[in-house]
Amino acid sequence: MHHSHAIAGMIDRLHQPDYDRWAHQIKRTGGCRQPIHLRGKVEHFDQATGQLLHRYTTNREPNGVLRVPCKTRRASRCPACAEVYRADTYQLVRAGLIGGKGVPETVSSHPCLFVTLTAPSFGTVHTRREKNGKVQPCHARRNAETCPHGHVMSCTDRHSTEDPRLGEPLCLDCYDYDGSVLFNAISPELWRRFTLALRRRFARLNGLTVKALRDQVTIAFAKVAEYQRRGVVHFHAVIRLDGPDGPNSPPPAWATADTLAQAVQHAAAAVTAEIKPLSRTFRWGTQLDVRHITMNGDLTEQAVAAYIAKYATKAAECVGTLDRRIQPLDNLDALPVRDHARRLIAACMRLGSDEDLADLRLTQWAHMLGFRGHFSTKSRHYSTTLGDLRAAREEHMRTEEISLGRLPLFDEDTILVVAHWEYAGQGLSLGEQLLAAAITGHRVPNLGEQHDA
Repeated sequence: MHHSHAIAGMIDRLHQPDYDRWAHQIKRTGGCRQPIHLRGKVEHFDQATGQLLHRYTTNREPNGVLRVPCKTRRASRCPACAEVYRADTYQLVRAGLIGGKGVPETVSSHPCLFVTLTAPSFGTVHTRREKNGKVQPCHARRNAETCPHGHVMSCTDRHSTEDPRLGEPLCLDCYDYDGSVLFNAISPELWRRFTLALRRRFARLNGLTVKALRDQVTIAFAKVAEYQRRGVVHFHAVIRLDGPDGPNSPPPAWATADTLAQAVQHAAAAVTAEIKPLSRTFRWGTQLDVRHITMNGDLTEQAVAAYIAKYATKAAECVGTLDRRIQPLDNLDALPVRDHARRLIAACMRLGSDEDLADLRLTQWAHMLGFRGHFSTKSRHYSTTLGDLRAAREEHMRTEEISLGRLPLFDEDTILVVAHWEYAGQGLSLGEQLLAAAITGHRVPNLGEQHDA
């Protein structure tokens, strides 16, 4: 039934007299699966005389709306928009390593590290390990203990990369689900404290106060959060040393990558964050990875930028949870998720009902297993911004529209632009999804994957 309905809708759209304009809108969205529908107008006035010079209105557009990209970062929702976000993140991170996008090329000589901060253990889980190219047994243990729930805490299987058990606890009842979701909730604060401790330690290692350090060195970073299969986040970060003027000035000779690595190791081990109502204290896991970034080696600027950008478009889908908010009245037993993910969600809902934990907003972020922070962040002076990259792209598109005669060319200093927009819906019909995929060359979605707004 979905197929016949989609074909009928596709034929109907093809026979519309404004099909060419609709197709132009779809091309401009870049293949967005769930474009935003806007209704409104933009007017250009001469500031001196008040004369109306140009008016654009959606009244003449197909269905009376303008379709624009949803601009989500999440690949599970819209691969096309997520790819734009991934590419922008890649350029942002890489510019902070080799220059470009307003960052001087001399930044490539500044000491720089790639750091991975992990979560602590909340119970033994199935994992995949390799040694010399050979997959090792998961948890092969002689005389393995039997847990209080009757499970032998050993697994001799050599898991494939697609094994659904990866990340699952060897015993679901032994696993610390409360600790897992609470760590996710507190991890943004743990990261903030890490950055403060890093500056303090780096200053002390060089015989300076933090205030004196600011006059000579700036520590810049860009980081992204990644979900592990067990359902906790860990952070990948690029940490760079600059002079007092940021990337425009080199750090002093005594500010080395080795000293920075020492400060990272100390800060990661020292910082803690407490959830006082529960008297629980959290810290980073013991698996800390600190590596130098080089321009010609295993860990190049391209590899680092690609790695961070890849995870900037992902969320908790690898854990088997949902890509939508979960409501308090939802039947958790009926959710189409793995049992491990269901228990993590249930822990969020249960802890979220505690008024003393309201600030953690665990109920609202149950679908993210408690994590409510930004997936990708950077310090102010690391490099360009996503906003600047988007503005440059919009200016390029505007210039193209002017060159094609679709927009008038005005002296911007003498023009007053008045715009009025209102939200009119989102998405594409089943037939429109098929047409959009054909027009943009993107993968044809499953019928019914998106719906009319």
